[in-house]
Amino acid sequence: MSSNKLSEIELMKGQLRPPIKLFAGSASIEIAENIAKSFGTKLGKVDILRFSDGEFQPFFEETVRGAHVFIIQSTIPPTDNLFELLLMIDAAKRASAYKIAAVIPYFGFARQDRKDKARCSIGSKLVSNLLEAAGISRIITLDLHADQIQGYFEVPIDHLYGSSIFVPYIRSLKLDDLVIAAPDMGGAKRSNVYAKFLKTPLVFTHKSREENHKIGEMTVVGNVKNKNVIIIDDMIDTASTVCKASEIMTKKGAKSVRVIASHAVLSGNAYENINNSSLTEVIVTDSIKLKKQSSKIKIISIANIFASVINNVIDHKSISNIFIASENNQD
Repeated sequence: MSSNKLSEIELMKGQLRPPIKLFAGSASIEIAENIAKSFGTKLGKVDILRFSDGEFQPFFEETVRGAHVFIIQSTIPPTDNLFELLLMIDAAKRASAYKIAAVIPYFGFARQDRKDKARCSIGSKLVSNLLEAAGISRIITLDLHADQIQGYFEVPIDHLYGSSIFVPYIRSLKLDDLVIAAPDMGGAKRSNVYAKFLKTPLVFTHKSREENHKIGEMTVVGNVKNKNVIIIDDMIDTASTVCKASEIMTKKGAKSVRVIASHAVLSGNAYENINNSSLTEVIVTDSIKLKKQSSKIKIISIANIFASVINNVIDHKSISNIFIASENNQD
């Protein structure tokens, strides 16, 4: 029996540890470098051939044969970032990688998690189908917009929670009269996890949207007078919701209003909205690279958590001990 064939059999039996290789997509180079550094390795070499018409073709500049490959890429708009990830997965599969894990710090299209209007798409389900068709064996991601997206996949998915880094930061602030707030009814479950863990009251805002998706009326349910309020959300897009919530809470006597969100999408007038708001601070992870800097925006890296999870996945260990406060227990 050839040595190559013997090695394949030993890998299947778990007697050999396959080479571990981490690669970055072009949208997530900084966080990928931090993950690789925390993991104790360097990113693998990958390049992209770009054609004049906008077409592109990623390719690996080193062998991935027999390797456990982790491809790190957030699928933020434009959709080129998603398609680049799909092409990298396909390239790794065709180059005989042993296993391919997609590490997606920010999972795009997650707001399209159900059919909430007639004749509409369910984008997150389509994305899950595409990733599996491309050849992934696992997904590692952070704070999905909707937990049910995990059920769209037929491969294992490790769902990380930003609370692992946010809770220690909240405690470091040593705020008296702390109150946790949900930005809307949809985020109440997530905010309630923080409130229970930190043993603080929970308030929430109720908002209505007009036909053009602009926020209509907003009310705060709960007492915020003389309180230090922290609004918990999974993402900040235009920041209009949290800025309006901050304005109302401040008028109701809140001492300070902060926002914690895992994903800084920050599109449209988000930076202007934040800078001109009554918000004391906006705390986010580095799942998405900021387009510009703001004195009100603080970044806490999630790279160490991703590196720990990758290491546990490789060693077939539980990841539940990594999380501080989560909506669900994980194996």
